[in-house]
Amino acid sequence: QVQLVESGGGSVQAGGSLRLSCGASGRTFSSSAMGWFRQAPGKEREFVAAIRWSGGSTFYADSVKGRFAISGDNAKNTVYLQMNSLKPEDTAVYYCAAGVRQSPRLWRDSVYDYWGQGAQVIVSS
Repeated sequence: QVQLVESGGGSVQAGGSLRLSCGASGRTFSSSAMGWFRQAPGKEREFVAAIRWSGGSTFYADSVKGRFAISGDNAKNTVYLQMNSLKPEDTAVYYCAAGVRQSPRLWRDSVYDYWGQGAQVIVSS
Protein backbone atom coordinates (compact mmCIF):
# COMPACT_ATOMS: atom_id res chain seq x y z
CA GLN A 1 0.00 0.00 0.00
CA VAL A 2 1.17 3.51 -0.84
CA GLN A 3 0.78 6.44 1.53
CA LEU A 4 1.32 10.08 0.67
CA VAL A 5 1.83 12.38 3.63
CA GLU A 6 1.69 16.16 3.43
CA SER A 7 3.34 18.52 5.89
CA GLY A 8 3.99 22.23 6.23
CA GLY A 9 0.46 23.56 6.43
CA GLY A 10 -0.53 26.19 8.93
CA SER A 11 -1.82 29.70 9.43
CA VAL A 12 -0.28 32.80 7.90
CA GLN A 13 -1.26 36.39 7.25
CA ALA A 14 -2.02 37.61 3.75
CA GLY A 15 1.17 38.30 1.85
CA GLY A 16 3.06 35.60 3.72
CA SER A 17 4.57 32.34 2.54
CA LEU A 18 4.28 28.64 3.31
CA ARG A 19 5.97 25.55 1.90
CA LEU A 20 4.12 22.28 1.66
CA SER A 21 5.93 18.98 1.39
CA CYS A 22 4.63 15.58 0.37
CA GLY A 23 6.44 12.29 0.62
CA ALA A 24 5.55 8.73 -0.24
CA SER A 25 5.94 5.65 1.91
CA GLY A 26 4.90 2.04 1.78
CA ARG A 27 5.01 0.04 -1.41
CA THR A 28 7.59 1.17 -3.94
CA PHE A 29 6.17 2.69 -7.10
CA SER A 30 7.20 4.93 -9.95
CA SER A 31 5.13 8.01 -10.63
CA SER A 32 4.98 9.84 -13.94
CA ALA A 33 3.70 13.03 -12.34
CA MET A 34 2.76 14.52 -9.00
CA GLY A 35 0.41 17.35 -8.27
CA TRP A 36 -1.31 19.52 -5.73
CA PHE A 37 -5.04 20.11 -5.43
CA ARG A 38 -7.02 22.08 -2.87
CA GLN A 39 -10.51 22.18 -1.49
CA ALA A 40 -11.97 25.21 0.23
CA PRO A 41 -15.01 24.92 2.53
CA GLY A 42 -18.17 24.50 0.51
CA LYS A 43 -16.30 24.22 -2.78
CA GLU A 44 -15.17 21.41 -5.05
CA ARG A 45 -11.61 20.23 -5.11
CA GLU A 46 -9.57 22.15 -7.67
CA PHE A 47 -6.25 21.77 -9.40
CA VAL A 48 -3.35 23.89 -8.13
CA ALA A 49 -0.12 22.67 -9.72
CA ALA A 50 1.56 19.62 -11.20
CA ILE A 51 4.96 18.45 -12.31
CA ARG A 52 5.66 15.87 -14.99
CA TRP A 53 8.88 14.10 -14.21
CA SER A 54 9.76 13.41 -17.83
CA GLY A 55 11.16 16.72 -18.97
CA GLY A 56 10.34 18.48 -15.71
CA SER A 57 7.36 20.39 -17.10
CA THR A 58 5.26 22.25 -14.56
CA PHE A 59 1.65 23.36 -14.76
CA TYR A 60 -0.30 25.84 -12.68
CA ALA A 61 -3.83 27.03 -12.19
CA ASP A 62 -4.25 30.61 -13.34
CA SER A 63 -5.17 31.63 -9.79
CA VAL A 64 -1.72 30.70 -8.44
CA LYS A 65 0.52 31.33 -11.43
CA GLY A 66 3.42 33.58 -10.50
CA ARG A 67 2.89 33.03 -6.76
CA PHE A 68 3.26 29.26 -6.28
CA ALA A 69 6.08 27.00 -7.41
CA ILE A 70 6.07 23.21 -7.56
CA SER A 71 9.24 21.15 -7.38
CA GLY A 72 10.24 17.69 -6.33
CA ASP A 73 12.39 14.61 -6.49
CA ASN A 74 11.27 11.92 -8.89
CA ALA A 75 13.40 9.19 -7.33
CA LYS A 76 11.88 9.78 -3.91
CA ASN A 77 8.31 10.49 -5.09
CA THR A 78 8.53 13.73 -3.16
CA VAL A 79 6.92 16.98 -4.17
CA TYR A 80 6.94 20.49 -2.71
CA LEU A 81 4.72 23.51 -3.14
CA GLN A 82 6.22 26.89 -2.34
CA MET A 83 3.40 29.35 -1.79
CA ASN A 84 4.22 33.06 -1.78
CA SER A 85 2.07 36.19 -1.66
CA LEU A 86 -0.70 34.19 -0.09
CA LYS A 87 -4.24 35.52 -0.21
CA PRO A 88 -7.26 34.74 1.97
CA GLU A 89 -8.80 32.93 -1.00
CA ASP A 90 -5.91 30.46 -0.88
CA THR A 91 -7.38 29.10 2.36
CA ALA A 92 -8.14 25.42 1.80
CA VAL A 93 -7.10 21.88 2.53
CA TYR A 94 -4.23 21.05 0.18
CA TYR A 95 -3.83 17.52 -1.14
CA CYS A 96 -0.87 16.02 -2.92
CA ALA A 97 -1.36 13.32 -5.51
CA ALA A 98 0.76 10.92 -7.53
CA GLY A 99 -0.05 9.48 -10.93
CA VAL A 100 1.50 6.37 -12.38
CA ARG A 101 0.19 6.54 -15.94
CA GLN A 102 1.32 9.12 -18.46
CA SER A 103 -1.34 11.72 -19.11
CA PRO A 104 -1.47 15.11 -20.85
CA ARG A 105 -4.30 16.22 -18.55
CA LEU A 106 -2.56 16.71 -15.23
CA TRP A 107 -5.22 19.18 -14.10
CA ARG A 108 -7.74 16.35 -13.84
CA ASP A 109 -7.86 14.52 -10.51
CA SER A 110 -8.90 11.31 -12.27
CA VAL A 111 -5.38 10.81 -13.66
CA TYR A 112 -3.91 10.41 -10.17
CA ASP A 113 -3.71 7.09 -8.39
CA TYR A 114 -2.62 8.02 -4.88
CA TRP A 115 -3.66 10.87 -2.59
CA GLY A 116 -2.51 12.31 0.68
CA GLN A 117 -4.74 13.03 3.64
CA GLY A 118 -4.53 16.79 3.22
CA ALA A 119 -2.86 19.73 4.93
CA GLN A 120 -4.80 22.76 6.15
CA VAL A 121 -3.69 26.19 4.98
CA ILE A 122 -5.35 29.24 6.51
CA VAL A 123 -4.61 32.73 5.24
CA SER A 124 -5.97 35.60 7.29
CA SER A 125 -6.48 39.13 6.04
